[in-house]
Amino acid sequence: MQIIELSPWDLSIAALLVIALSILSIPMKLGLARELIIAGIRTSLQLSLVGFVLKVLFDNVNILWLIIVSLIMLLTAGLEVMKRQKRQFIGPWSFGIGTLSMFISSFSITILALTTIIKIQPWYEPQYAVPLLGMMLGNTMSGISIGLDRLTQTAWEQRSVIEARLIYGQQWFEAIENIRKESIRSGLIPIINSMNVVGLVSLPGMMTGQILSGTDPLEAVKYQILIMFLIAGGTGFGTIAAVWFASRRLFDDRQRLRLDRIIIKK
Repeated sequence: MQIIELSPWDLSIAALLVIALSILSIPMKLGLARELIIAGIRTSLQLSLVGFVLKVLFDNVNILWLIIVSLIMLLTAGLEVMKRQKRQFIGPWSFGIGTLSMFISSFSITILALTTIIKIQPWYEPQYAVPLLGMMLGNTMSGISIGLDRLTQTAWEQRSVIEARLIYGQQWFEAIENIRKESIRSGLIPIINSMNVVGLVSLPGMMTGQILSGTDPLEAVKYQILIMFLIAGGTGFGTIAAVWFASRRLFDDRQRLRLDRIIIKK
């Protein structure tokens, strides 16, 4: 099947939709006109840059370059997790908890998929490694962001309940157990919802892209099932790790609740 190439003019027609939406938001006083235009420009520039970078990676397979690109992706995702928190931890913990959790979950599961399931040679082939890691980081980032935000917000609101449990002799992990469970649950709900409706309500981007590029639909489906399972695992393990690390950080060595370790983002 021949791949239909898109011209700059084709993309310009699609861009008119964003411009029209931006113009429509002005009389409605949504305050989003500027943000929509900036988002559209950033989308074009960032994806174009990624396209050039991936072309270089594909033409020059080198694990060192892959490591550099992967670290940039990880650090960027870590910063995004930090920005999404209404109540942030003070100091490097605000950035470190989410970043470490994503590294543990996303990188390990991506390597597992490349070496054991897909079995590509070499396992660090950028054509497979970069898109797979990108999907893992993007979805895990969302789950961790939601989980951490729910944890710190609820801990702040229920601080008197937590302190009362500590007074009655509960350990720190017992005093915050219910909040920790709900935070993890909140982080997992989006991926669970996606798994429940995939194929019936939505066709994921990766599967759609493969089909449009001429891949057999059944083969595209198998890859999408693999991706969904990997994302579920990465999001779950990453959210659990992040919420646990953050929960422990809310208490000191004497098991006192230390909400002075988090600040309200302005």
